[in-house]
Amino acid sequence: MGDWFQRIVDLDATEEDAGRLGAEIKRWLIERGVVVAEEDDCVLGAETGHRPGPHVDEVIEAPVTTEWTRLWTCGLDVETGRTVFDGGQGEPQAVSCPRCATRIRLVTDNWEPIDDAWEPFGAAITQWYETGAADITCPRCATPVPLREWQWADDYFAFGCLGFEFWNWPRLTDAFVSELAERLGGHRVVHIEGKL
Repeated sequence: MGDWFQRIVDLDATEEDAGRLGAEIKRWLIERGVVVAEEDDCVLGAETGHRPGPHVDEVIEAPVTTEWTRLWTCGLDVETGRTVFDGGQGEPQAVSCPRCATRIRLVTDNWEPIDDAWEPFGAAITQWYETGAADITCPRCATPVPLREWQWADDYFAFGCLGFEFWNWPRLTDAFVSELAERLGGHRVVHIEGKL
């Protein structure tokens, strides 16, 4: 069956600011009643997280049932530090150059990776994770473009130092995602949805 997740990734938070901003947003979500203050084992990939609070329905699209709140994995995890956030299962379909809009297919119609197309991106992801910077030269316009500026189909990847992971929650509302971005000082955010 698997677990679903949503990630709101702050694209502008620096490594220096991520801890402070993450703590501020967590405090705001607790005060608002979106999550509870107590931490327990309710997320994947971290020791503890925060379960849904009494006002969680204010930030999600209307659920058909409340059964999801009884799942073992139904919490919020705030992740700080340089992280490659992805959409989980599957592969990214394509990526587009933000300079010339060239779209590069990364998988075939049978969902097999196109190695020659994927290789420079895979190398750049490793380099960015290790150093915090990586460029990929667009094969069409020959412009070196920072990895973080490439546009991934279905927002499959986001590269940042601060992310909020919601495990098995119904879809977060667009209004909540926008409000969270405002609380981050108007930072650009990406809303990734995926499954493990």
